[in-house]
Amino acid sequence: MGNKRIEVVSESMFYTLMAFLHGEYSGAEIAGIIDKLTNGRVRLGPATLYTILGRFEEEQILVETRTEGRKRIYRITDKGIKMYHDEHKRLAQCLADAIAWEEGAK
Repeated sequence: MGNKRIEVVSESMFYTLMAFLHGEYSGAEIAGIIDKLTNGRVRLGPATLYTILGRFEEEQILVETRTEGRKRIYRITDKGIKMYHDEHKRLAQCLADAIAWEEGAK
């Protein structure tokens, strides 16, 4: 894929990390979880999803735990959990800033 480290967590990446917090899944299962979690607002096509999974595996954010036929099963690593929590904290701060700005602007 390349040697560039992940510096920006996209919405699709964030939801992928979130979905893996509760277990080991295949790509297709993750796509379904994200679709359900977001009520269809975020849909990951195969190209986007498998690019994310490949990149996360390359960066040791996910590890493959087993295969079931052609299906590859992954789990999140400690590095991935930290990445999720760091991004969650950043997004929460963005929302807090927005709320404070809106209240101050009234």
